[in-house]
Amino acid sequence: MAGRAKASLTTGKILPQLIRLTIPMMVGMVGMVVFNLADTFFIGQLGAEQLAAMGFTFPVVMVLISISVGLGMGTSAVISREIGKGSFKNVRHLATNSLLLGFPVVAIFALAGSLTIEPLFRLLGAEGATLSYIKEYMQIWYIGVPFVVIPMIGNNIIRATGDMKTPGMIMVAIAGLNIILDPLLIFGLGPFPEMGIAGGALATVFSRAVGMTIALVILAKREKIIRFAIPKARELIESWKKILYIGIPAGLARLVIPLSMGVVTRFVSEYGNSAVAGFGVACRLEALAMMLLMALSSVLIPFTGQNTGAGQKDRVLKALKISYIFSLAWGGFMFVLFLLTGKFMAGLFNDDPSIVATVVLYLNMVSISYGFQGLMVVSSAALNGSHKPIHSAVLSMSRMFVFYIPLALIGSKLFDLKGIFMAGSIANFGAGLLSLFFVYRQIVQKRTKQVL
Repeated sequence: MAGRAKASLTTGKILPQLIRLTIPMMVGMVGMVVFNLADTFFIGQLGAEQLAAMGFTFPVVMVLISISVGLGMGTSAVISREIGKGSFKNVRHLATNSLLLGFPVVAIFALAGSLTIEPLFRLLGAEGATLSYIKEYMQIWYIGVPFVVIPMIGNNIIRATGDMKTPGMIMVAIAGLNIILDPLLIFGLGPFPEMGIAGGALATVFSRAVGMTIALVILAKREKIIRFAIPKARELIESWKKILYIGIPAGLARLVIPLSMGVVTRFVSEYGNSAVAGFGVACRLEALAMMLLMALSSVLIPFTGQNTGAGQKDRVLKALKISYIFSLAWGGFMFVLFLLTGKFMAGLFNDDPSIVATVVLYLNMVSISYGFQGLMVVSSAALNGSHKPIHSAVLSMSRMFVFYIPLALIGSKLFDLKGIFMAGSIANFGAGLLSLFFVYRQIVQKRTKQVL
């Protein structure tokens, strides 16, 4: 077993440790956000209809990302806990079996998605030329489903060991490759054919395939954490049960975000393709704003898992306190930044005044709540790392189904597009406060009872 797979997160000063782990993870997150922004930027140069097509694909693409993240979080949580316990034999079993779990997921999603492109996007409100562009993009994108799921699981195995730098470097590498390939394939530069929006999809698939190859080589050669043997059926089922105990609720929690975004996109589509295009751009800028908090949450899962496995729950509580303070400070910073630069950022993607106005409206109304959205994100990570996935899932579902969608429906009737965006802001505030209550009940209070 490689020397990296040891409980490296159960000792040392917490703040420097979180900073050391989060920075490389943040770099990787920046890479993935830039990956998506590059697609949006270059395809946006083709025209408003192509940009609107990307806006429609965003919630569907995020469905698969959410499922993959859920599996990755389940994998990271169970492996990091075993590392905390010192059960290194179990680590190898779980790592190998978690990768095998990705294959049936890939098969189901790719087949179902390929067969439902037209009816699904018509349901979301796409039609005419926009629907044709969506077909061009998604027919290629679905081919690359394995290159999304497998590396997501593989990178989370690496993170569970406490190594955040390697996954970050992989994400930056494939983002750089995507940025190079996008203009070549979309516009047909040099010897490359001009493929338009389909070229963006091909660049994405190829870049992610390279990322998967790198992750698997590292796990097999450097970490020596993959077993090249056929697992026994009983062992495989037991491993999958452990991973899915956390992975299913975590995946569902993530899944409600793109599903509800699909519903919200349908509401937004009532105001035209420019509104959908602007909403899609704003969502990608929001992902950029949240990248540091998402990086921190990715760190908290193995941190919480290792410390819970080692019986060091006081360290978990201290890490959460630090994370909460930072989340609120970062949210405030991003709100001010978007107030000052939102119009400029929107114009980078498309200079259509109605698209820019939609982006600016969204950012001005929703970014004020990013700090509270951060409270929910880090709380969910800590709950998953503590093997309380149901509570984490309830948080995300509450944000969408209790707050966002009902309020967006009401808001669209009362205040048009502004009302939809207002609902997103209220949902973040509500979910952030609810997350504090959950963490108090499930981690703080139970820790106090154990001490007594």
